[in-house]
Amino acid sequence: MQRLQAFKYELMPNGGQQRTMRRFAGACRFAFNKALALQKANHAAGSKFMNYVALANKLPGWKQEFEWLGQAPSQALQQMLKDLERAWKNFFDRRAAFPKFKKKGQCESFRFPQGFRIDQSNSRIFLPKLGWMRYRNSREILGVAKNITISEVGGKWLASIQTEREVEQPIPAATTAIGIDVGIARFATMSDGSFVAPLCSFKKHEKRLAKYQRRMSRKTRFSKNWHKAKRKVQKVHADIANTRKDFLHKTTSDLSKNHAMVAIEDLQVRNMSKSAAGNAEKPGKNVAAKSGLNKAILDQGWFEFRRQLEYKLDWNGGILIAVPPQYTSQTCPCCGHVAKENRQTQARFECVDCGYQNHVDVVGAMNILARGYRVAACGEEGSGRSRKTPTKPASVKQEPTEATMQEATHV
Repeated sequence: MQRLQAFKYELMPNGGQQRTMRRFAGACRFAFNKALALQKANHAAGSKFMNYVALANKLPGWKQEFEWLGQAPSQALQQMLKDLERAWKNFFDRRAAFPKFKKKGQCESFRFPQGFRIDQSNSRIFLPKLGWMRYRNSREILGVAKNITISEVGGKWLASIQTEREVEQPIPAATTAIGIDVGIARFATMSDGSFVAPLCSFKKHEKRLAKYQRRMSRKTRFSKNWHKAKRKVQKVHADIANTRKDFLHKTTSDLSKNHAMVAIEDLQVRNMSKSAAGNAEKPGKNVAAKSGLNKAILDQGWFEFRRQLEYKLDWNGGILIAVPPQYTSQTCPCCGHVAKENRQTQARFECVDCGYQNHVDVVGAMNILARGYRVAACGEEGSGRSRKTPTKPASVKQEPTEATMQEATHV
């Protein structure tokens, strides 16, 4: 089987290379924003949607109009236009929101699909128009390098190298199956009774982040001191993200190596963490409490946990099954009785029919595993009160229509 894998390293550029990379990232951001504005204006005029080829043909004209744009590598500008086309496709397929304009200082990056060279024995990388650059060689690169993405995160420049290689079809070493119930008090509770304590990375750094944000708010906007304070804020955000990512990688690696099948809830995190503020005419209720709950939910990283678990199980020959989350904490795993009264408290479960007792999260994980077995066996949805309901077939992919594009411009 073919495996795509990325290897990320920290770059060690000199001062001139850093300034050049910032100019390249700014040129790519300009090309993205100009293409997005052109696309919206083009649709407002009643014209058809412009694909990547049509936008790429406008690059030579933009370089003549803006001479500094020609200093950036052409392939990096072209890759940014491909990213825009992918963003439009994701929006039309309802996988992402409407494409937004890029802001300076956020997600500064550019990509080279070719022309780069990697000298791993000497821990250096050659990049077009940048020359040789040293990097922290923390592990060996496996496979053939297909492209390299340069990005700035928290004041550090990183190189992400995507590779491609052929590997044998994996056979799972483990033979067990487990159900996982994710939460806030317990990050992940297993159907065997064990659990993983939450990390709460943002909560641990929240006071430090607020301190630096207050200092930044007192500085004159865009002054040198303001930029210094901003870099400290960005550093804290990077520490929060890196700590959470490290925790998720360790947890998912352990689960994927020790289990052949993992069943989890098909949670819609975006819907669960929506604001309850409402508007002036219909103000929301318990806004402060819901805001705290949303912050706690997003601090766990449930979506990233599922994403990592899915591809790591695939690499190890395992399988991930997502089941409906309805009534998992109200269904008795012993007799199957479903009732709201079964959940006595936030953590205590006691069946009103047969008297079975256990922790609520453990009961939920046991029901998730049972539903996972049913989905794997016969494709049943298996959600509490409608166990015989078959799963709905995948929706047929439709091409973008004029009505869809009209909807996009009003988002």
